[in-house]
Amino acid sequence: MTPASASVLVVDDERLIRWSLEQQLQREGYRVHSAENGALALQCAQTEPPDVVLLDVRLPDRDGLELLERFRARDPECLVIMMTAHGGVDSAVRAMKLGAYDYLIKPFDIDELKLTLRKALDTRTLHREVARLQAEASHGSALDDLVGVGESVRDLKVLIQRIAQSDATTVLLQGESGTGKDLVARIIHYASARARGPFLPVNCVALPEHLLESELFGHEKGAFTDAKTQKKGLFEQADGGTVYLDEIGDMRMDLQGKLLRLIEEKTFRRIGGVRDFRADVRIIAATNRDLKNTLAAGQFRMDLYYRLKVFPIVLPPLRDRPEDILLLARCFIGRFSREMRREPPDIAPEAEIWLQQYAWPGNVRELRNVVERALILSAGGTLQAEHLPPEMRDKLDAGDSGAAAAATFPLPATGLRLEEVERDLVRQALDASAGNQVRAARLLGISRDALRTRMKKFGFLPPS
Repeated sequence: MTPASASVLVVDDERLIRWSLEQQLQREGYRVHSAENGALALQCAQTEPPDVVLLDVRLPDRDGLELLERFRARDPECLVIMMTAHGGVDSAVRAMKLGAYDYLIKPFDIDELKLTLRKALDTRTLHREVARLQAEASHGSALDDLVGVGESVRDLKVLIQRIAQSDATTVLLQGESGTGKDLVARIIHYASARARGPFLPVNCVALPEHLLESELFGHEKGAFTDAKTQKKGLFEQADGGTVYLDEIGDMRMDLQGKLLRLIEEKTFRRIGGVRDFRADVRIIAATNRDLKNTLAAGQFRMDLYYRLKVFPIVLPPLRDRPEDILLLARCFIGRFSREMRREPPDIAPEAEIWLQQYAWPGNVRELRNVVERALILSAGGTLQAEHLPPEMRDKLDAGDSGAAAAATFPLPATGLRLEEVERDLVRQALDASAGNQVRAARLLGISRDALRTRMKKFGFLPPS
């Protein structure tokens, strides 16, 4: 926090002291207010809560230590620096116990006061940054942040909860890109007994191969040309916590061997080191590749695969969760609307159809990006189909034309009853989608409402 953004309240019954401090601190860029007694001080704090209070111990209408308690009770982050011309160990100790940041004896040097103020504001900034980082680290780490009402998501939540509460040190997440493997990894960590420990992610393809080993295991000074100093690796830093290895299917074979040793023996060595270090970490590995094919190609160690696969979790693609598409879309609309400080818009019926019938090759990540783009384009109004990417319409149209071409067949010479064909196609679509109306409608190239109309017509809807 800079002086230009900081507010200081000076509370002292001596007018000369108040004037002098106002002048000095305003030159430094602080916004300064002053009060000659406790009642005015509380009134000033109500109007504009101060970041720092310079508070005299003796005031004409009340005790400064009593006022200190009032300030701290109203705003625990408020920093109070006590001032007194009557030095005393007892009052200083009591002030610090009540939450005072510091205690200055009059007459004090103005440079000493400025330094104390600067330290106080740095402390407040540090506390806020720690709180921000903790909130950021835990964002998306609650089980409720895994959005979905379908059976696959319900089963996934149960499995995640069991794994988080277990002593399992290895977990394997498998699923297409964009299905939420990062989110699941964080949920497992923050729902476990390791939540107070670090959560350290690394992407195994984002770093050059020669740097990945150093990032994971660390190195000793002089271990290689650029090793100017000793470096602790992620497994050492994450002691008591979790290391998340994204895209582990692309890790080179020699590193896989070192990782296996760490899992089996709970020990590792830094590059260039001769000493073994113990590692109490949970390893969550993730990949969008089919590791069985990688095994067959000799690109992944079989022993590591089976060691990681003690607790496998397969994340379903979004196209297999059609009942969750609009739910997720509305969640993203709510989140981005809050960030944009606007009311969440409705989704037009045509846009809902587009969202439900699109195949989502990029899964939840693609849906999030599409929603964010549409919100910006909608400019406060209802989210229309025209606000969705045109390539969605192109792919939908291509799918419709392909389905139509595949569904053409010659009319029998004896003719047929069109209603019976339609009834049979609706039944086949419902069977193929296990009764999921959104998926069945997509198979037939019609809207869900149109499907329900036909289901009612043919007696496929249960009685209400």
